[in-house]
Amino acid sequence: MDNWSPLSPSPDLSNQTITSIPEPPRRNIVFYNDRGLRSGWRILIYILMVAFFSTSITLVAHKIHPRSPAHGLPTPLEMMVSEVISFLLVFGCALIMAKVERRSAGVYGLPLSGAFGKNFWLGMLFGLVEISLLMALISAFGGYSFGGLALTPAGIVRWGLFHLVFFTFVGFFEEFTFRGYLQFTLADGIGFWPAGILLSLLFGAVHLGNPGEGWVGAASVVLVGLFFVFTLDRTGNLWYAVGLHASFDWGETFLYSVPNSGTVMDGHLSNSLLHGPKWLTGASVGPEGSVFCFLTMALQFLVVMWLFPKRKTISNSPVALEERAA
Repeated sequence: MDNWSPLSPSPDLSNQTITSIPEPPRRNIVFYNDRGLRSGWRILIYILMVAFFSTSITLVAHKIHPRSPAHGLPTPLEMMVSEVISFLLVFGCALIMAKVERRSAGVYGLPLSGAFGKNFWLGMLFGLVEISLLMALISAFGGYSFGGLALTPAGIVRWGLFHLVFFTFVGFFEEFTFRGYLQFTLADGIGFWPAGILLSLLFGAVHLGNPGEGWVGAASVVLVGLFFVFTLDRTGNLWYAVGLHASFDWGETFLYSVPNSGTVMDGHLSNSLLHGPKWLTGASVGPEGSVFCFLTMALQFLVVMWLFPKRKTISNSPVALEERAA
């Protein structure tokens, strides 16, 4: 029994070792925040990874299939292969980052649960409606003639399917590049809409490099980019945007046979003709450079507001997107 009492001398603790709980190591605030590695460094790693694999693939492709500078524009099949590889590249690097960051790749905008589902086909429908309305407005003011058919019945089926698949991959590549991993990660650093605005400006700037593209067309592309960010805001993923992107481009290039962002591809349905002032037709840029494109895009915002009413519980923070993609 312990005989020590408050009146007794205090026990000698000088020879006893007092164990303290070690403090966790402090992280460098330049590289880390409370959520881990800062978004800027993650984006840099992702871009460097994409650049490395892209350069490696290009070098291998040139070795296997050398291409002379005088070869001219790539063939439709070469363009198809390029779009497929480009999408697999940016998406594959995002899969690697998902493993590193220990999160589902679905948070970057293309969850498997929504693959080719309702949102995708709604996007397909309203993309086709938009380009048809746009061409109808241009035609009503005398700026568009359909012309005669340029393909045989067999050619219509073959080229129609080719362009549909091709522009679906264009939709995958462009939407994921500008509104996939980069949008999610940049939003983690500066917020959802600041990230969306910045990447939409970049989206428009990139299109300035297309043959025949102009400033009005690029401004239209920026608006289109903001619209696609808006669909991400309302739906929580990119499936609606991919479907709409694909069908709009398909209608522009194949169905109505007009320039698409300054590019005219082989295999168009008719010998169409744009005629009239540039503000009406977009001239070499195509309908995206028409003033009516701003009107049809405004209508698209209203359509998405109608299809996907905003709910108070929806948040586009990285944490909320992770929960919705799980």
